[in-house]
Amino acid sequence: MVLSPSVMQNVVNLTQKQDPNLDSFRRLLPTLLDKGIGNLDMSMFSEDVKTKLLNVLGEEYQRKGKLQDAMKVFVLVGNTSKLTEIGDDYMRVGLHGNAVDSYRLADNQDKLLKLGTRCLEDGKFSDAIKAFRAVNNTAKLVKVGEECLQLGKWDYAMEVFVALGNKQKLAEVGDKALAEHQIAYAAKAYELSEDKERLSNLGDTCLREGMLATALKAYTSAGNEMMVQFIRQNFGTQLV
Repeated sequence: MVLSPSVMQNVVNLTQKQDPNLDSFRRLLPTLLDKGIGNLDMSMFSEDVKTKLLNVLGEEYQRKGKLQDAMKVFVLVGNTSKLTEIGDDYMRVGLHGNAVDSYRLADNQDKLLKLGTRCLEDGKFSDAIKAFRAVNNTAKLVKVGEECLQLGKWDYAMEVFVALGNKQKLAEVGDKALAEHQIAYAAKAYELSEDKERLSNLGDTCLREGMLATALKAYTSAGNEMMVQFIRQNFGTQLV
């Protein structure tokens, strides 16, 4: 959509004042909202005027429930209080991941910590991890990882311990997964932990159970060339 010359002139007239009549400007909002913030050229305005107009646009996007568009606008003008409000809006409708994004852009550490704690209590591990990573809270991340480990939430546990760079805990994830015969998760955890001994032992387990392809992959990751060669020479036709 292209703004007509008359509409553009109205905008210019409104913004040539030091304190533009924002109520009048709001009458132009439907046209401006349809055009989209990414397509508006506001280079003719002073920074002060542009900030005021963008805030009006952002508020209208927010009022209409177009929160992603509102966030883009408020990021442009550095309106952290409005970004926090949007985070609160997302919380009210249960979109915790989006709330994390809003609070992070607002640099609202307190809201992020509270959100992460609430998500952890409610078992929303993905959102809890996202929130605690946003505030770089190692202690809280460890707590999430430990709980996920105990509950057998292998993917979340690995995500946490990868983020923390804790190879020992990753190996522990693999041990618990293997004890429950979750071979794929055990293999992934051992690979992430770069524990060659555990990978080789996993290969032995898989070989005994006839899981040749998995055994070969484990031995390969472990750098166990002898067992890789053994499988290829003795069971090569069964791997096709």
